[in-house]
Amino acid sequence: MDVGAAAWLVIVLALAGANLPFLNDKVFALVPLRGGAGKHPDGWRKPFILRFAELAVLYFLVGFAGLALEGRIGTVFPQTWEFYAISACLFLVLAFPGFVFRYLRKRH
Repeated sequence: MDVGAAAWLVIVLALAGANLPFLNDKVFALVPLRGGAGKHPDGWRKPFILRFAELAVLYFLVGFAGLALEGRIGTVFPQTWEFYAISACLFLVLAFPGFVFRYLRKRH
């Protein structure tokens, strides 16, 4: 895989991973939630703290995928704390559309 394709793959994975917790009420889109924040007409609603924890786990999974792709391309460069701070903030920015869809959208 060339560098450009690997970079786009990581961007697409980050966009999908950042929005996944907000687009469904299952844990990691696989495990249905039993009990919790309250009864919703469609089933149990996932609490925000669980969505945030899921977002953190997905941040690390996307990071490991990026690290693996970087290793396949060539040398893995060491990163300092600034890289992780910026990438975490970028991951949160990528999660904004899902957050708006879940919490800020008008319901009719």
